[in-house]
Amino acid sequence: MGATLMLLAPLSHAAPVDEAVQELQQGWESIRYQAPANEREKRFQTLATRARELSTSLQGRAEPLIWEGIIVSSLAGEKGGLGALPLVKQAKGLYEAALSIDPKALDGSAYNSLGVLYYKVPGWPIGFGNKTKADELLRQALSINPNGIDPNFFYAEYLVETKRPSEAVVYLERALKAPDRPGRSLADTGRREEVRQLLEKVKSL
Repeated sequence: MGATLMLLAPLSHAAPVDEAVQELQQGWESIRYQAPANEREKRFQTLATRARELSTSLQGRAEPLIWEGIIVSSLAGEKGGLGALPLVKQAKGLYEAALSIDPKALDGSAYNSLGVLYYKVPGWPIGFGNKTKADELLRQALSINPNGIDPNFFYAEYLVETKRPSEAVVYLERALKAPDRPGRSLADTGRREEVRQLLEKVKSL
């Protein structure tokens, strides 16, 4: 009986995590790909508050922290300017916390998302941006999920932003061939369009 309860315990704990991830994921996708531009900041702020609640209630799990980081990063993107810096620093801390718990959670998404911050945020003295660190993190994400749409797209975007567009083509083509993610049709459709646009831009250079 005791052994049976021990086997069931991880499953019972996994269900709330899966539900939390689904709630945050669907909320983010709806705002990112469907909400009017003038509503996104307010809606991401509301979702970030909900993400904090879920991360707190599910302490010790990396998945809610990753999604909280993604939502806070998106909120920073909507705010823009120097006012976004405290938010990107907050997101950085969330990704680092997730990596300390489980680096492979959500197919290495914390490595990917943290790498994106490192190449998009300004460097010292304004921010913590570091292209070398970004490359290292994005490559770690690719090593965990080599055929995923997100790690291939973001590494390609990094290569374009670091003046290596010809090297980006193979990653963009791989991103277009990435398998569909269960329950992520809205995100996959939106990301594939971003991949196509970047590929067209690269090929026109």
